[in-house]
Amino acid sequence: MSIALGLDSFSISLGLGLQDIRLKKIAIIGIVIGLFHIILPFLGILIGRLISVKLQLVTSTLGGFILVFVGSYMFFSALKTESDVLAQLNGIKILSLSLIVSIDSFPVGLSLGISGTQKIFVIFLFGAVSMILSWIGMLIGRKAHKLLSKYSEMLGGAILFVVGLYFIF
Repeated sequence: MSIALGLDSFSISLGLGLQDIRLKKIAIIGIVIGLFHIILPFLGILIGRLISVKLQLVTSTLGGFILVFVGSYMFFSALKTESDVLAQLNGIKILSLSLIVSIDSFPVGLSLGISGTQKIFVIFLFGAVSMILSWIGMLIGRKAHKLLSKYSEMLGGAILFVVGLYFIF
């Protein structure tokens, strides 16, 4: 389950890595994504009995629409200028992106709140796997950026767009 939740982090991080992103920022983004993959299931566990299963559809769809918007913005911005859209990715932008990537782990936390699994170990595993997959995705994207140069931003936007459509449908 942790790998399944972390694969969306990998996909989005691959798109992020296609930007000209520094190693320090890669480390920070991976850590924040990992933390959100711990926090959101934990919150889901805490309020799991209060919220219905229908919330999973709402959160996934909302996250999908946001990713489609961000991906489209990146793609069309690459057509207009050669500046990196996400190069100034910091602060609230990192938190927002991490929330979007991790939002699908909230309903998983809801189901964990009802089940009898070892919750603390599981949510830390969610965070660790997501963080590692995010780092791997950004590092692969960073290497691909050198090969694709100016088209890497368009490819990154397309990846976010497709992952967003996946969340919606």
